[in-house]
Amino acid sequence: MPDIELKTQITTLAKLQTIDTEIYGLKNEKEAKPAEIKVLETAFEAKKQSLAELDKTLQDIQKQRKDKELELASKEEGAKKLQSQLYQLKTNKEYQAMLQQIADTKADSSVIEDKILELLEQQDKVKKDIEIEKASLQEQEKIFLSEKKKIDDRVKEIDDRLTQLDSMRKQITPAVEQKLLAQYERILANRDGLAIVPVRDNSCQGCNMHVPPQVINLIKMYERIITCEVCNRMLYIEDDAY
Repeated sequence: MPDIELKTQITTLAKLQTIDTEIYGLKNEKEAKPAEIKVLETAFEAKKQSLAELDKTLQDIQKQRKDKELELASKEEGAKKLQSQLYQLKTNKEYQAMLQQIADTKADSSVIEDKILELLEQQDKVKKDIEIEKASLQEQEKIFLSEKKKIDDRVKEIDDRLTQLDSMRKQITPAVEQKLLAQYERILANRDGLAIVPVRDNSCQGCNMHVPPQVINLIKMYERIITCEVCNRMLYIEDDAY
Protein backbone atom coordinates (compact mmCIF):
# COMPACT_ATOMS: atom_id res chain seq x y z
CA MET A 1 0.00 0.00 0.00
CA PRO A 2 1.70 3.31 -1.08
CA ASP A 3 2.50 5.84 1.64
CA ILE A 4 0.05 8.45 0.42
CA GLU A 5 -2.72 5.88 0.16
CA LEU A 6 -2.14 4.61 3.71
CA LYS A 7 -2.22 8.16 5.04
CA THR A 8 -5.50 8.71 3.21
CA GLN A 9 -6.87 5.47 4.61
CA ILE A 10 -5.89 6.47 8.15
CA THR A 11 -7.46 9.88 7.69
CA THR A 12 -10.64 8.16 6.55
CA LEU A 13 -10.54 5.83 9.54
CA ALA A 14 -10.13 8.82 11.86
CA LYS A 15 -13.29 10.32 10.34
CA LEU A 16 -15.03 6.99 10.72
CA GLN A 17 -13.92 6.87 14.36
CA THR A 18 -15.55 10.25 15.01
CA ILE A 19 -18.83 8.78 13.79
CA ASP A 20 -18.36 5.52 15.68
CA THR A 21 -17.48 7.35 18.90
CA GLU A 22 -20.80 9.14 18.74
CA ILE A 23 -22.59 5.91 17.83
CA TYR A 24 -20.99 4.10 20.76
CA GLY A 25 -21.90 6.89 23.17
CA LEU A 26 -25.48 7.08 21.96
CA LYS A 27 -25.97 3.32 22.13
CA ASN A 28 -24.64 3.26 25.68
CA GLU A 29 -26.97 6.10 26.59
CA LYS A 30 -29.92 4.31 25.01
CA GLU A 31 -29.09 1.06 26.80
CA ALA A 32 -29.17 2.93 30.12
CA LYS A 33 -32.65 4.38 29.53
CA PRO A 34 -34.68 1.30 30.59
CA ALA A 35 -32.86 1.35 33.92
CA GLU A 36 -33.69 5.05 34.33
CA ILE A 37 -37.36 4.30 33.66
CA LYS A 38 -37.18 1.41 36.11
CA VAL A 39 -35.94 3.75 38.85
CA LEU A 40 -38.87 6.09 38.18
CA GLU A 41 -41.32 3.19 38.14
CA THR A 42 -39.91 1.81 41.39
CA ALA A 43 -40.35 5.18 43.12
CA PHE A 44 -43.88 5.49 41.77
CA GLU A 45 -44.80 1.91 42.75
CA ALA A 46 -43.41 2.53 46.23
CA LYS A 47 -45.78 5.49 46.57
CA LYS A 48 -48.69 3.35 45.38
CA GLN A 49 -47.72 0.61 47.81
CA SER A 50 -47.57 3.12 50.65
CA LEU A 51 -51.10 4.27 49.82
CA ALA A 52 -52.30 0.66 49.55
CA GLU A 53 -50.86 -0.08 53.00
CA LEU A 54 -52.65 2.94 54.45
CA ASP A 55 -55.90 1.78 52.84
CA LYS A 56 -55.41 -1.66 54.39
CA THR A 57 -54.68 -0.08 57.78
CA LEU A 58 -57.90 1.92 57.51
CA GLN A 59 -59.88 -1.18 56.62
CA ASP A 60 -58.37 -3.05 59.58
CA ILE A 61 -59.25 -0.20 61.95
CA GLN A 62 -62.80 -0.01 60.58
CA LYS A 63 -63.20 -3.77 61.03
CA GLN A 64 -61.90 -3.57 64.62
CA ARG A 65 -64.28 -0.68 65.31
CA LYS A 66 -67.23 -2.60 63.85
CA ASP A 67 -66.35 -5.66 65.92
CA LYS A 68 -66.12 -3.51 69.05
CA GLU A 69 -69.44 -1.82 68.28
CA LEU A 70 -71.06 -5.25 67.92
CA GLU A 71 -69.43 -6.33 71.18
CA LEU A 72 -70.68 -3.15 72.87
CA ALA A 73 -74.19 -3.70 71.56
CA SER A 74 -74.08 -7.23 72.91
CA LYS A 75 -72.90 -6.00 76.33
CA GLU A 76 -75.60 -3.34 76.43
CA GLU A 77 -78.25 -5.86 75.46
CA GLY A 78 -76.94 -8.17 78.17
CA ALA A 79 -77.11 -5.37 80.73
CA LYS A 80 -80.72 -4.65 79.74
CA LYS A 81 -81.66 -8.29 80.17
CA LEU A 82 -79.98 -8.40 83.56
CA GLN A 83 -81.75 -5.19 84.53
CA SER A 84 -85.10 -6.62 83.51
CA GLN A 85 -84.45 -9.70 85.62
CA LEU A 86 -83.36 -7.71 88.65
CA TYR A 87 -86.78 -7.28 90.19
CA GLN A 88 -87.67 -10.93 89.71
CA LEU A 89 -85.08 -12.01 92.25
CA LYS A 90 -86.33 -13.22 95.62
CA THR A 91 -83.37 -12.86 97.91
CA ASN A 92 -81.13 -9.91 98.75
CA LYS A 93 -78.08 -12.03 98.03
CA GLU A 94 -79.29 -12.77 94.52
CA TYR A 95 -80.20 -9.09 94.11
CA GLN A 96 -76.70 -7.91 95.14
CA ALA A 97 -75.06 -10.52 92.91
CA MET A 98 -77.14 -9.34 89.96
CA LEU A 99 -76.25 -5.71 90.69
CA GLN A 100 -72.58 -6.66 90.65
CA GLN A 101 -73.01 -8.50 87.38
CA ILE A 102 -74.73 -5.46 85.87
CA ALA A 103 -71.95 -3.21 87.16
CA ASP A 104 -69.29 -5.52 85.68
CA THR A 105 -71.10 -5.53 82.35
CA LYS A 106 -71.31 -1.73 82.33
CA ALA A 107 -67.63 -1.52 83.24
CA ASP A 108 -66.82 -3.82 80.33
CA SER A 109 -68.97 -1.62 78.11
CA SER A 110 -67.07 1.47 79.26
CA VAL A 111 -63.75 -0.15 78.34
CA ILE A 112 -65.15 -1.08 74.94
CA GLU A 113 -66.44 2.48 74.40
CA ASP A 114 -62.97 3.85 75.19
CA LYS A 115 -61.48 1.45 72.66
CA ILE A 116 -64.04 2.52 70.06
CA LEU A 117 -63.12 6.18 70.64
CA GLU A 118 -59.44 5.29 70.31
CA LEU A 119 -60.14 3.47 67.04
CA LEU A 120 -62.16 6.45 65.76
CA GLU A 121 -59.18 8.72 66.46
CA GLN A 122 -56.88 6.31 64.66
CA GLN A 123 -59.34 6.14 61.80
CA ASP A 124 -59.45 9.93 61.44
CA LYS A 125 -55.65 10.14 61.50
CA VAL A 126 -55.24 7.43 58.86
CA LYS A 127 -57.88 9.11 56.67
CA LYS A 128 -55.87 12.35 56.81
CA ASP A 129 -52.70 10.42 56.01
CA ILE A 130 -54.46 8.83 53.04
CA GLU A 131 -55.51 12.23 51.69
CA ILE A 132 -51.94 13.49 52.02
CA GLU A 133 -50.58 10.35 50.38
CA LYS A 134 -53.10 10.59 47.54
CA ALA A 135 -52.02 14.16 46.81
CA SER A 136 -48.38 13.08 46.98
CA LEU A 137 -49.09 10.15 44.66
CA GLN A 138 -50.77 12.42 42.13
CA GLU A 139 -47.72 14.67 42.16
CA GLN A 140 -45.43 11.67 41.89
CA GLU A 141 -47.45 10.41 38.93
CA LYS A 142 -47.06 13.76 37.15
CA ILE A 143 -43.30 13.63 37.75
CA PHE A 144 -43.13 10.01 36.63
CA LEU A 145 -45.05 10.62 33.40
CA SER A 146 -43.12 13.80 32.67
CA GLU A 147 -39.72 12.20 33.23
CA LYS A 148 -40.72 9.08 31.32
CA LYS A 149 -41.80 11.23 28.38
CA LYS A 150 -38.44 13.01 28.45
CA ILE A 151 -36.68 9.66 28.36
CA ASP A 152 -38.92 8.35 25.57
CA ASP A 153 -38.34 11.53 23.58
CA ARG A 154 -34.60 11.24 24.12
CA VAL A 155 -34.64 7.62 22.93
CA LYS A 156 -36.41 8.75 19.77
CA GLU A 157 -33.78 11.47 19.26
CA ILE A 158 -31.06 8.86 19.72
CA ASP A 159 -32.70 6.51 17.23
CA ASP A 160 -33.03 9.30 14.68
CA ARG A 161 -29.40 10.31 15.16
CA LEU A 162 -28.22 6.71 14.96
CA THR A 163 -30.02 6.37 11.65
CA GLN A 164 -28.20 9.46 10.38
CA LEU A 165 -24.85 8.21 11.65
CA ASP A 166 -25.39 4.79 10.11
CA SER A 167 -26.03 6.48 6.77
CA MET A 168 -22.87 8.58 7.17
CA ARG A 169 -20.92 5.46 8.09
CA LYS A 170 -22.10 3.63 5.00
CA GLN A 171 -20.84 6.50 2.87
CA ILE A 172 -17.37 6.31 4.42
CA THR A 173 -16.65 2.58 4.82
CA PRO A 174 -16.44 1.79 1.08
CA ALA A 175 -13.40 4.07 0.90
CA VAL A 176 -11.51 1.89 3.38
CA GLU A 177 -9.59 -1.17 2.21
CA GLN A 178 -11.43 -4.30 3.39
CA LYS A 179 -8.58 -5.86 5.36
CA LEU A 180 -7.89 -2.57 7.13
CA LEU A 181 -11.58 -2.05 7.83
CA ALA A 182 -11.83 -5.56 9.30
CA GLN A 183 -8.89 -4.78 11.61
CA TYR A 184 -10.51 -1.52 12.62
CA GLU A 185 -13.87 -3.19 13.29
CA ARG A 186 -12.22 -5.89 15.40
CA ILE A 187 -10.41 -3.36 17.58
CA LEU A 188 -13.57 -1.24 17.77
CA ALA A 189 -15.53 -4.18 19.17
CA ASN A 190 -12.85 -5.10 21.71
CA ARG A 191 -11.86 -1.63 22.88
CA ASP A 192 -15.11 0.04 23.91
CA GLY A 193 -15.83 1.63 20.56
CA LEU A 194 -12.42 3.25 20.18
CA ALA A 195 -10.20 1.70 17.50
CA ILE A 196 -7.95 4.49 16.23
CA VAL A 197 -6.51 7.33 18.33
CA PRO A 198 -4.04 10.16 17.86
CA VAL A 199 -0.73 10.46 19.63
CA ARG A 200 -0.47 13.71 21.60
CA ASP A 201 2.34 14.80 23.85
CA ASN A 202 4.01 11.43 23.22
CA SER A 203 0.98 9.63 24.70
CA CYS A 204 -1.58 7.25 23.24
CA GLN A 205 -4.95 8.96 23.57
CA GLY A 206 -6.61 5.59 24.03
CA CYS A 207 -4.79 4.46 27.16
CA ASN A 208 -2.55 7.47 27.99
CA MET A 209 0.58 5.31 27.89
CA HIS A 210 3.88 6.75 26.63
CA VAL A 211 4.67 6.31 22.93
CA PRO A 212 8.43 6.19 22.26
CA PRO A 213 9.90 8.61 19.66
CA GLN A 214 10.91 5.73 17.37
CA VAL A 215 7.27 4.55 17.27
CA ILE A 216 6.12 8.08 16.45
CA ASN A 217 8.61 8.10 13.57
CA LEU A 218 7.20 4.81 12.31
CA ILE A 219 3.69 6.26 12.39
CA LYS A 220 4.81 9.30 10.39
CA MET A 221 6.39 7.07 7.73
CA TYR A 222 2.98 5.58 6.81
CA GLU A 223 4.51 2.30 5.72
CA ARG A 224 2.17 0.18 7.80
CA ILE A 225 -0.44 0.49 10.52
CA ILE A 226 1.15 1.05 13.91
CA THR A 227 -0.76 0.00 17.01
CA CYS A 228 -0.26 0.88 20.67
CA GLU A 229 1.79 -1.75 22.46
CA VAL A 230 -0.47 -1.45 25.50
CA CYS A 231 -4.06 -1.10 24.26
CA ASN A 232 -3.56 -2.34 20.67
CA ARG A 233 -5.43 0.60 19.19
CA MET A 234 -4.34 2.03 15.85
CA LEU A 235 -2.20 5.14 16.21
CA TYR A 236 -1.96 8.19 13.97
CA ILE A 237 -0.43 11.64 14.02
CA GLU A 238 -2.64 14.69 13.58
CA ASP A 239 -1.59 17.09 10.83
CA ASP A 240 -0.71 19.91 13.21
CA ALA A 241 1.24 17.68 15.61
CA TYR A 242 4.98 17.06 15.61
